[in-house]
Amino acid sequence: MSLLNQISDPVVWEKFYEYKCSLACPKDFAKELRRFIDEKAYEPVCEGILREASFPLPKKAVIGKQYSQKKRIVYTYPPAENIVLKLLTYLLLRRYDGLFSPGLYSFRPGRSAKDAVRMLRRKTGKGRWYVYKADISNYFNSLPIEGFLPVLQEALAEDEHLLRFLAGLLTEPRVRERGKIIEEKKGIMAGTPLASFYANLYLKDLDAAMEARGLPYARYSDDIILFAPGRQEAEEAAAFIRRFLAEKGLSINPEKENFFAPGEPWIFLGFICRDGVMDIAPVSVQKLKAKMRRKTRALKRWQERNGLEKEKAAKAFIRVFNRKLFESPGDHELSWSRWFFPVIGTDQSLKQIDRYAQECLRYLLSGKRSKGRYRIRYEDLKKLGYRSLVHAYYQRED
Repeated sequence: MSLLNQISDPVVWEKFYEYKCSLACPKDFAKELRRFIDEKAYEPVCEGILREASFPLPKKAVIGKQYSQKKRIVYTYPPAENIVLKLLTYLLLRRYDGLFSPGLYSFRPGRSAKDAVRMLRRKTGKGRWYVYKADISNYFNSLPIEGFLPVLQEALAEDEHLLRFLAGLLTEPRVRERGKIIEEKKGIMAGTPLASFYANLYLKDLDAAMEARGLPYARYSDDIILFAPGRQEAEEAAAFIRRFLAEKGLSINPEKENFFAPGEPWIFLGFICRDGVMDIAPVSVQKLKAKMRRKTRALKRWQERNGLEKEKAAKAFIRVFNRKLFESPGDHELSWSRWFFPVIGTDQSLKQIDRYAQECLRYLLSGKRSKGRYRIRYEDLKKLGYRSLVHAYYQRED
C-alpha cells in the first residue's frame, strides 16, 4: 500500500499532532493544526493527491537568514497543502529511516543536533584528533534534480504512486514570484517540508562511505564534520568528500571549510568544544549580538519618530528576544535556548549575551551610552519582562 493512502487517515493525523506538540511547537501553530484536523481540512488536498490532480505551484520568497543580514531563497506551498506535506514528510522520515547511516543526524526520529555533538565529544574526548569541518554550498536549492531522481526512484521503488507524486513536484519548473509565474531551477526547494527528507536521502552513500572508514563523523543536512588520528588521514577524507560532492553536482563553501589541529577548539552546528567542554560558538554569539544591535537601533528610531515612551521600545525589544530565545520561532524550528542549553556545559557565552542585552535595554530606557545608564537596575529590567539566559539555563529541565 502506498504511503499516500495514510495521509487521509484521522489516526495518523492524531499521531502527527501529538508528535508536533511534544516538540513544544508554537501555540499558534498547535491551535491551527488542531483546527485543521478537527475540520478535516486535509481531505480535499489528500483527495487531489490520490487522484493525481495538479498540485499548486510553490511560492518563491527571499528572506533574511536568522541572526544575519544575509538573504536566502525559500519556497512555500499554500497553507493546506503545506500542512499535508508536513505530515507526508513525517511519514517518509519514519518509513525510510533504515536507509540512513548512524552518522546522519538531521530530521531523523529520535535523533537531533545535540545527539550529534554529544556523540562526537564522547568518541573523541580530549584525544589528539585532527578535525575537518565543511559546509555544502547552497545545498537545498542547488541540488541537481536530474541526479537526485534516480536516488529517489531506487529508494521508493515499491511505492510507484508516491514516487510519481514526488517526482512531479520536483520536476515542475514553474514557481510563483511576486504575482507572476516564472520558470527556474530550484533544487529540492529550501523551506518546503519534503526538502528535509530529500537532503538526507541524496547523500546517504556519502554517510555510508564515511562510516566504512571508521572515523568519528557526523552530518546534519549540509554540515559535515569528521575526526582523524593524523593530518594525512584528515586531508584524505576531506579530498574524498570534495570528490564525492563534485560527482553529485555539489561543492563545499570555501568560507566554511576548516581544519582544526589537535588541541584546537572545534566548531559544529553553532557549538564549540574546548578541552571537552561544550559552549556556544563565538560566531553564533556575535550573530545574536548583531541582531540585538540592529533591533536596538531600529527601535530607537521608531520610538523617537513616533514620540513614544522609552519604556515602550524596551518592552518591544524584550518581546522580540524572549520569543527568539525561549519560544519556538516556527513550527519546524527549535528556540535558541532549546537548541543550545541541552548541550553546553558552561555559562560563559550566556553571560556575554546577557550583558549585551542589558546594555541594549539600558540604552533604550535612558537614551545614553554614558555611565548614567547604570542607574537603571537589573530589577527594573525584570519588571519589564526581561529574562536572563543564565538564570533560564540553570532553571531548565532537559
